[in-house]
Amino acid sequence: MSDQVTAIVLAAGAGTRMKSRRAKVLHEVAGRSMLEHALAAVAGVGASTTVTVVGHQREQVSEAVTSIDPNVVLAVQEQMRGTGDAVAVALDALDGKIDGKISGTVLVTYADVPLLEASTLATLLDEHRGAGRAVTILSADVPDPSGYGRILRDGDGNVTAIREHKDATDDERAVTEINSGILAVDGEFLARAVRQLDDSNAQGELYLTDIVSAAVGEGLPVGAHVLEDVWQTEGVNDRAQLAALGRELNKRLVRHWMAEGVTIVDPATTWIDSMVSIGPDTTIHPGTQLLGATTIGEGATIGPDTTLNNLEVGDDASVVRTHATDAVIGAGATVGPFSYLRPGAQIGAGAKVGAFVEVKNSTLHDGAKVPHLSYVGDAEIGEGTNIGAGTIFANYDGVNKNRTVIGKNAKTGSNNTFVAPVEVGDGAYTGAGTTVREDVPPGALGVSAGPQRNIGGWAARRRAADSSDDQEATSGE
Repeated sequence: MSDQVTAIVLAAGAGTRMKSRRAKVLHEVAGRSMLEHALAAVAGVGASTTVTVVGHQREQVSEAVTSIDPNVVLAVQEQMRGTGDAVAVALDALDGKIDGKISGTVLVTYADVPLLEASTLATLLDEHRGAGRAVTILSADVPDPSGYGRILRDGDGNVTAIREHKDATDDERAVTEINSGILAVDGEFLARAVRQLDDSNAQGELYLTDIVSAAVGEGLPVGAHVLEDVWQTEGVNDRAQLAALGRELNKRLVRHWMAEGVTIVDPATTWIDSMVSIGPDTTIHPGTQLLGATTIGEGATIGPDTTLNNLEVGDDASVVRTHATDAVIGAGATVGPFSYLRPGAQIGAGAKVGAFVEVKNSTLHDGAKVPHLSYVGDAEIGEGTNIGAGTIFANYDGVNKNRTVIGKNAKTGSNNTFVAPVEVGDGAYTGAGTTVREDVPPGALGVSAGPQRNIGGWAARRRAADSSDDQEATSGE
């Protein structure tokens, strides 16, 4: 039997129970759309060609498929006539792309089973090839098989058919081994069998599962690989199922990272997307979300109450009660609590972003500090520089965003406003309350406020005036 694998991913369903403007298969589980999970699984078994069948909301789904993998072939199922018709449409789309002949094994799976793993598909394919079968079904034994197609076997345990729930007898419905819908099929047999399907069933559809009885009728070997991990075969039809599968996948991801040497203090309140990477000896505190393509080095401390999306965090960094997106935090840096890193923020090694500080499209070089109550936008802060509390980088002039550059080892006073574009040189200082509108040369002190003037006796005079006002108000009553 040829080792070539052609994958067919079925993604044409309406998903009406999702009640969404977005196609069902584009809803996300652990940071990836269900469609992306499905395509990653078939890519993981080395499928030489993959075709995705689209139907409802085809524009959305087709665009998503192309963005995930432009080499995937698209096939359109114009009418929802069942899984058998969908596979026939896929084979038609492949005609001419693989010399018009389906050789090797065809793997049929679905775009709404996000927990299905490539390793499971690899095991299914190995068993299918090793046994020399025409069809191998991925099945599972479940306590409540309602709604699923049943795997029917003869007295010797050989698979004889798959019976859909609506077409099954009472005895057949008592069977607890169910069809996942995921099949490995000999390509030449499949190409022949799907053309012979008919719709004489309760649904009036072309059932792909009817190829099992067709293979048995031809005397071809058929079998089922029983999967113990039933979660991998679970599909999503509504928001409740989406949430349930999301929780289950998150549990698995959390367990995986703990096994890799990551301390997760409270797994129940920690959410980790499937593309996240975490180094050993990192500690994740409760209420933390690690999203997108976030990567965290070794020995870092993250959380509590922190959300990082597409972040790069270096070794031994500390990020506490922080919301950050599309940013970089260097090794040994400290961020938080109550910090906000927006896209383009780059925090150097050993740098500090403190309480109630927002950083956007700015670079803090190694050892730079913005400790308190500041907005840093479109700025570059040099190595070892300290920014005083309550500082604002006024980057927007109403038309353009402008940059502020502050040199190395500078010290800026509290409640400064830097009106961009402006530069402060290496080693320069600015006074408290200064509005910096012009460049400050290296080593200079920049101030903008006038000299302080003290008015003697002012407080006593003010108290006397207040007392007189109170007496007048009382006599007026």
